[in-house]
Amino acid sequence: MKVSKLLVALFAGALSLGAYAQQPIVIKFSHVVANDTPKGKAADYFAQKAAELTKGKVKVEVYANSTLYKDKEEMEALQLGAVQMLAPSLAKFGPLGVREFEVFDLPFMFNGYDDLHKVTTGPVGKQLLAKLEPKGIRGLAFWDNGFKSFSANTPIMAPADLKGKKLRIQSSKVLEEQIRALSALPQVMAFSEVYQALQTGVVDGTENPISNLYTQKMHEVQKHLTLTDHGYLGYAVIVNKKFWDGLPADVRQQLDEAMVQATRYANQIAKVENDTALENVRKSGKTAIHTPTAAERTEFKKALVPVHKKMESRIGKPTIDAVYQATGFNPNKL
Repeated sequence: MKVSKLLVALFAGALSLGAYAQQPIVIKFSHVVANDTPKGKAADYFAQKAAELTKGKVKVEVYANSTLYKDKEEMEALQLGAVQMLAPSLAKFGPLGVREFEVFDLPFMFNGYDDLHKVTTGPVGKQLLAKLEPKGIRGLAFWDNGFKSFSANTPIMAPADLKGKKLRIQSSKVLEEQIRALSALPQVMAFSEVYQALQTGVVDGTENPISNLYTQKMHEVQKHLTLTDHGYLGYAVIVNKKFWDGLPADVRQQLDEAMVQATRYANQIAKVENDTALENVRKSGKTAIHTPTAAERTEFKKALVPVHKKMESRIGKPTIDAVYQATGFNPNKL
């Protein structure tokens, strides 16, 4: 990141934080997706609620589509105080040194949203967010994107159907191991490059929540989609800890309430948008959609759940066990 850019932003941030008498307090909320995505809509909703609940004492400026910082820059910018709030995907925290967050990348860790929210809104979620504090980061909430399904240009009825396929994933050691467990070939690739890679055959398939698949038009270049719901993609809303702790107590309390409301909204629209996207993919007629039978789903679980054990040394067995306890999942009973 350019030093001059950071210095300017830091100077501006210092002015906004140090001058409480000059209202409003400005919070810069940077994210890398479009305004009309679930995360984009939730960020705008939080800005609206923050203004309402603080009665104008706080102004949240939302910078969408990497207009302020790009994917690889934003975490450093937050830690330095150049931006106050982010909502990165959970896979971003492993490289930061908090590998416990990679528990969310484990396949078939959650049997739907109810199980997921037992973790993200419960004690385990709070413990995970607290692990960010030594990094100068305060974790406020988890926001859903959705559950991922596999797509390819050939039918996917069983794990063996993905053998030898080149499957795009985001950067994650856990996801690499997941793809290898299917005897497939993991291909780490930027999200913006996936459509063209699928179109030209550089990769054979991918895994995505349906809203991502549809909004990026991947269904136009993928003939088959199997609703495995094998993995979860979500975000953590985080703030610069020094900035947050420096806010007046009443303002912080009001912003906490705004975040509670925004989180409820975020998770509602994420599910709605994935359901709508699935219907749109179905209506397009470009992609054959397969819903696995109970027996087929069990076969996918048997192939992928062993990844949990392999990743214990990386993520930490206590974290994995805590999630099992919260959801009631028993990997030995498939």
